[in-house]
Amino acid sequence: MTSPGDQKPGGGMRLWSRELGPFLTLGIQLAITVVGFFFLGRWGDQTFGTTPWLTLTGLALGVTGGFIKFFRTVTRLGARSDQDAEDQERDG
Repeated sequence: MTSPGDQKPGGGMRLWSRELGPFLTLGIQLAITVVGFFFLGRWGDQTFGTTPWLTLTGLALGVTGGFIKFFRTVTRLGARSDQDAEDQERDG
């Protein structure tokens, strides 16, 4: 175990970003997925003349895939956080 004096300068910031970084990127990942599939569907509609079906399909796939990834990541991070809390209780 280290005392506060043993920590490197800026160590608290590194710990903060490591702990919260994955949560902060979730919204960006969701938005990029939805927008990316929307524009992919829009490109397909313009190429194949199927307006608006591929745009709507791309949007639906982006929303569905984005939310699945979002919930899986949140569940995994929550489980890791719970495990860390259990470890601290056991050690402390």
